[in-house]
Amino acid sequence: MKEEEIQREQAPAAPLQTVVLDGSQGEGGGQILRTSLALSMVTGQPMAIEKIRAGRAKPGLMRQHLACVNAAAAISGATVEGAELGSQSLRFAPGPVRAGEYRFAISGAGSCMLVLQTVLPPLLLAGAASRLHLSGGTHNPMAPSFHFLERAFAPLVRRLGADLRLQLRRHGFYPAGGGEVEADIVPAAGALQPFDLLSRGEALERHAECLAPGIARHVMTRELETLGAAMGWTGEQLRYGATRQNEGPGNALIATLVHAEVTEVFTAFGEKTLSAEQVAHALVKELRSFLKSEAAVGPHLADQLALLLALAAWQSGRGAAFTCSEVTEHTRTNCAVIERFLPVRFAIALARAASTVRVEPA
Repeated sequence: MKEEEIQREQAPAAPLQTVVLDGSQGEGGGQILRTSLALSMVTGQPMAIEKIRAGRAKPGLMRQHLACVNAAAAISGATVEGAELGSQSLRFAPGPVRAGEYRFAISGAGSCMLVLQTVLPPLLLAGAASRLHLSGGTHNPMAPSFHFLERAFAPLVRRLGADLRLQLRRHGFYPAGGGEVEADIVPAAGALQPFDLLSRGEALERHAECLAPGIARHVMTRELETLGAAMGWTGEQLRYGATRQNEGPGNALIATLVHAEVTEVFTAFGEKTLSAEQVAHALVKELRSFLKSEAAVGPHLADQLALLLALAAWQSGRGAAFTCSEVTEHTRTNCAVIERFLPVRFAIALARAASTVRVEPA
């Protein structure tokens, strides 16, 4: 072998180019941070974000965002700059993702479900199973709840050939927090397998439950009765959720729609300024909007599914598609961020009955 060939073989690999993102683009929220952290770890590409949450009332990184950054750094040994409260810029250079057992805590009621959302994609592609012990908020406005992830999201992970098993040890509501969740993440044996989800299929079960520890029982009764009257649900379809009084105060009204192809979960949260009837009517509005469509999933599950199917399309070389009742700016922004990291392309076809989101390898 010639000397110049030996030198060429021993030369270090060129560093991956840093992906630079504008945190104020599109929807401009924390999802840009979480998706970019996840895909930076998945691909090994360093990333930098400027103008983080620039348009929000309190711009920059808040505690729950810092918890996501710190969790990502813990599983990847990343080098991080700008990880401090209020920071509007962040640089993140990951190392190899390490499967294992981790504990991640958020003080107060910050959503620990968002931390799970951040580290799940790279751990799904790791070489071994992982167990996470998460503490913080489990049922938060503006974040996926435990029940949403357990009932709606985890079954879709299983369809990819991987597994996500969740156990709720303690509820955590705003403002106290203190919830506890265990998550077992099992990667697929090979590449993640994409699938199409174009129809929700036959309706199998519909029910609502109210979780309201530390709240007068009549509030739960009024919420359930108001929702039941509006939706035509009765008896066993209206349930008082099991909670401990010391897990409150909190108030989450949850509707679960089980169909042959997919389960959807919608949640409305009680507040001091809202009556029980207003909480119920807010949830009814979401349910009716989804049910009048012909879509497989609602707007929130669409965000989650876009990333899962993009990973599967990238690994397998095959495309996938799903239908949703609404394509939000949140979903569009998430798709745009995914395209910055993975060699995939999204195509969105809007329609009144159901819009279609397709992802293909680029």
